[in-house]
Amino acid sequence: MTEHIVMLPEDEACPAKAYLMRVCGISSTLWKRIKHSGTFAVNGTTAVAARTMLHTGDLVSYELPVVSSVAPEQLPLAIVYEDVDLIIIDKPTGQLVHPTTREAHGTVANAVLGLYAAHGTPLDFHPCHRLDRNTTGLLLIAKHPEVQYQIAKQDALVREYLALIEGSLTPAEGTIDAPIARALPSIILRCVSPDGKPARTHYRTERTDGRHSLLRLRLETGRTHQIRVHMRHVGHPVVGDQLYGRKDERLNLGLKRQFLHSWHIQFEHPVTGETIELTDSLPQDLLAALKSQEELSMGRTAAGTEICPRLGA
Repeated sequence: MTEHIVMLPEDEACPAKAYLMRVCGISSTLWKRIKHSGTFAVNGTTAVAARTMLHTGDLVSYELPVVSSVAPEQLPLAIVYEDVDLIIIDKPTGQLVHPTTREAHGTVANAVLGLYAAHGTPLDFHPCHRLDRNTTGLLLIAKHPEVQYQIAKQDALVREYLALIEGSLTPAEGTIDAPIARALPSIILRCVSPDGKPARTHYRTERTDGRHSLLRLRLETGRTHQIRVHMRHVGHPVVGDQLYGRKDERLNLGLKRQFLHSWHIQFEHPVTGETIELTDSLPQDLLAALKSQEELSMGRTAAGTEICPRLGA
């Protein structure tokens, strides 16, 4: 059951739809679900949502049935933050976020729904962003659709990644602004194309030896494979990337997957207004690859001198 206490100026009334969308951050899609749920009530009395005017002090409530085709499964979850509205996990390599027709089990969605089921909590899976199968690190998940919607439209959301790339970028800090589209006829690959959707990646070199560089990257948009496509586009693919990089094992530092890690998340909690900030450590395979390049430590930037000890490098 979701509840909202209406806060309006004295003697002012507001249509339920306008109030819920403007003040409570309800999307138009969610409003339609509320309207047709048959559970919309004001002060405990069932009401027709589309015809209801709200006044200050009213208690609005509704309950949305959870309809999911994803099977709950009892799987390991590395939870780094949780409250009544959000959960943040440290995703391992090799795990999909969403099930597919070919792989319906073992995903993050299965695991999260399994966690909810174990606690008897009727919630669905609402990820606020996605990570590729072999990209590790912090993944932000909302427990309620309205929270997911509010985070999605939030300018304060910061998502930063660490990537090891081939070579070094000039300048050492900048922005890659290049639209991304499907690389047809493939349904998986993406490419930079003038017909694509806007895609912007901000980067900063943390350390380099000329042969490899550790980058800190911030996504302004969230296109599929965005960092990997942009790095290939500028001629410096992510080390270990089996789709967009080189197949030469000598260049991949022994890695079987891309050196890409969701390292830092910061956002304003959509319910409490609190600033939530989390930083993750590198997993062992990426840390080992980084340490194998001892010469990198000779080329740390000032920023790299600050960040690298936090990674154990």
